[in-house]
Formats: sequence, C-alpha cells, structure tokens
Amino acid sequence: MHILRVAQKLYPEVPGGGTYHVHAMSRDQAELGHDVTVLTVSDDPTLPRRERRDGYTVVRRPRTVSLLGNDFSIGVGRFLQAAEEFDVIHAHSHLYTSTNLAAIKRRFDDTPLAITNHGLYSQNAPEWLFDIYLRTAGRWTFNRADVIFCYTDEDRSRVQEFGVKSPIEVVANGVDTDRFTPDGPTSDRIDHDGPVVLFVGRLVDGKRPQDAVKAVAQLTDEMDAKLYLVGDGPMRAELEEIAPRAVEFLGQVPYDEMPAIYRSGDVLVLPSRAEGLPRTVLEAFASGVTVVSSHLEHTAPVVRQAGETVPVGDVEAYREALKRVLADSSLGETGRVVAIEDFRWETTVERTTRAMQGLL
Repeated sequence: MHILRVAQKLYPEVPGGGTYHVHAMSRDQAELGHDVTVLTVSDDPTLPRRERRDGYTVVRRPRTVSLLGNDFSIGVGRFLQAAEEFDVIHAHSHLYTSTNLAAIKRRFDDTPLAITNHGLYSQNAPEWLFDIYLRTAGRWTFNRADVIFCYTDEDRSRVQEFGVKSPIEVVANGVDTDRFTPDGPTSDRIDHDGPVVLFVGRLVDGKRPQDAVKAVAQLTDEMDAKLYLVGDGPMRAELEEIAPRAVEFLGQVPYDEMPAIYRSGDVLVLPSRAEGLPRTVLEAFASGVTVVSSHLEHTAPVVRQAGETVPVGDVEAYREALKRVLADSSLGETGRVVAIEDFRWETTVERTTRAMQGLL
C-alpha cells in the first residue's frame, strides 16, 4: 500500500503517546513493505520540509493560525488537495484540523480514509465545548471515514452515541512488551528507598497532576512515598509552588529511558479528566507496575484488571487507592500478563494494516 498518514504532530519532535503511536505505526508498516508518508505541521526552521527517516517519509508544512492549541495549516490542505498517488489516507484524532482537512478531501475524492480515535476530548479545552464539536463538525468528520479505529468497545459505543455511522473497528492500543519489561536496569534519575509513585504525562490541566501531588503529599508520613513527575508543561511553576519535598520534577525524559523509569516505580497514577487508552497505562502494566487512574468509562475495564480507578478529582480516594495497591505486590505480575495477552504492539500493527488493506 501507498499510505498517507495525516498527523498534527510527530515523535520525536513532540513527545507523547499519540505522536509515538504515529511514528511507530509508520515505521513498522514500512518494515512490512508499505510505502508510508506522514504529513504533519511544524514551524521548526531546523527541520526539512521533506525527509526520509526510519523507513518512511516525513512531509512538514507550517501552521497558518493556532486556536486552543490546535494548529491550522493551509499547506496541509494544499498537499491533501494535490495528493493523488496514495491508496489510503490514515488520519489521527478527530480533534485536529489536519484530520478535518482529510475528511474534506474524502468528501470530494475516492481515496479511502481511516481515522484513529485517540480520545474523544482534548486536554486543552473544556468538555462542554467538545460536546458541541462532537455533535457538529466532529461528527461530520467521523462520518467521512471509511473506517474508524477505537481502542475499546466502550469507546466505540461513545463514538456511536454522537450519531457517527461509519464502520468502527476496535483495535486495542499496544505496547512493546519486549522493551517494557520488569527485567533490566532501573533509572539513575530515581533514588528513593520508600514507595515510588510515577506520574507520566504533560503537566496540563486536563491531566490533573495537582491531584497526584496532593494525594502523595498525604501519604508521605504514613508510607514515606515519593512522587516523580515525568513530563513538562504550563502547570509546572504552579505545581512547584504547592509540591512538598516528597515530589520531584524530572521534566521531559527521552523515550529510550522510559523502560528504566517504569522499572524504578511501584505505581503509576493517572488522574486525567479525559483519555483514550493511554500508552502510559500499558507501558506500566508491561513493566510490572500497577496503576491508579481516574474512573473513565472506556478505560476502567482495562485499568481494573491490575489496578484501581477512582472518581475524577477525589484526592482522598486517590490516597486510599494508592495505599491499597502498594500493599498488593501481586498486581504488578497481573498487569504484565494483561499487557502480553491483550496489548502487544505487533498485534495493533497487524490488525490496523489488515483493516486498511480491506478498504482498497
């Protein structure tokens, strides 16, 4: 297949689970013999407009305007308008204008379109705003797709509740269970004798890192727990003001170091108000680390197999859940089994590729 992958941002220029998913899917489909081009938005003057790397081609176009953290690019629209040599277009996340542009192309073009739903709501805007979007432009965009990929059955049902009629394939997000494993070196960045709690993600309001800080602060006297925040973002200064000594900011950590980071932890805490099926949860499970996360309808069935979920914003419930999972060493072993049996990255690539071939 000649695949055009449309993604607002791309790893490693922009870290994150979604951007890494795009990169790894493109790399591995190229290894399978497919010709993959990734169309993305970038204003970095040090990066070429077109380059070949990791087996696939990257095409960058500058942003024209930005609204609520969403970059619109006339260059992306022009590239899509002229693109005639591709067998299939695969866009990532209905939340980005690049995917909206891909849907417009599908409206006037015969090239099949697949869209991967990485999460219905953005971390950068209120939920009510995206409810409106999902019932209007978001639904229209989804309905232009020949197939939609969702990570869970629950997520498929949520998409359909907004009136989306396009076919939906449930293809679980995956993790490299050979890289993320309990066996191997730990990280020199983490040095604590008591329980180690990890938060991995952007420091933005939608991820609610303040709940992790407050919950672990309450555990310090009882269990000598320490929280390590892995990631950066606009909330860092605010968090540093309220963080006790039991909190350490590691900033952005290279992805190659993340297996050692997870192996140094005892539990991952994810207090987000909205998520898809976070790669961080799967990486933690594969590494033998249990998880405490917000109770989100579509992620709770996964997390509860080897962890606990609590109501969004309930700091006291987070504290109690952390105490319980830290006292149960068997959860880490269970999480590893769950990752291997249900969330192997190779399976994600195979099922995604097979569904795309079925569109031709």
